[in-house]
Amino acid sequence: MQKRNTQQRRRAIIERLNQDGEVSVDLLSKAFSTSEVTIRKDLAELENNGLLLRKFGGAVLLPTESSELSSEKVSTRKIAIAKLAATLIKDHNRIIIDSGSTTSALIPELKTKLGLVVMTNSLHVANSLLERENEPKVLMTGGSWDAQSHSFQGQMAEQMLRAYNFDQAFLGAAGLDIEKGTTTFNELTHLSRVMAEVSNQVIVLAESEKLQRKIPNVELPWQSISTLITDDQIDLNTKQLIEQQGVKVLCASAQ
Repeated sequence: MQKRNTQQRRRAIIERLNQDGEVSVDLLSKAFSTSEVTIRKDLAELENNGLLLRKFGGAVLLPTESSELSSEKVSTRKIAIAKLAATLIKDHNRIIIDSGSTTSALIPELKTKLGLVVMTNSLHVANSLLERENEPKVLMTGGSWDAQSHSFQGQMAEQMLRAYNFDQAFLGAAGLDIEKGTTTFNELTHLSRVMAEVSNQVIVLAESEKLQRKIPNVELPWQSISTLITDDQIDLNTKQLIEQQGVKVLCASAQ
């Protein structure tokens, strides 16, 4: 490919990124017949202009919200779960809010809470918190961006978490297994486990329909979970079986 001027090359990089969702410095360098140093400068400038997010070895599309958050209205059940979860949070608590649509529904319910310190691995959560009038102190885990979970993951994120102690961690779940705990399609489960390790209380927010999902990867065993907040559509027998695992189950009504 013939050399292009800087602006043309950068427009072409964005076109490739929109098409593939991810680009690498190595492949871009070869495609545009230019040095990796030049490509890194391009990616840095494009990131500064809010057009992408750099990661090790390349870049990914700048996330706005997860696909769930952007494509569907937050359900009344999720809102009810979030409202109930908010009643467990005291002023000046140090909390973790995980990425996900149900945990994100918690943010509007924090408007009356004062002096909160909130750690998150989600850009959407961080941006939403910074818009709150009560101005909670927001901490980001950093780390490597994972396009599948729309969150930061990896050792840097884990190290950041381990530098603090938290009162509560509010975590989501792709699925719930009555015997095993929370489950996920994503094989990157270690960060959730670190969130649990550094928190006095681990509170999972999940709709009862998540019990119908058969998902292979166990994220958190019930032994690591303090409380499950779900909706009132959960079967009584299922609720009791989970409580036998030592988990407090709270049921929110969407009525």
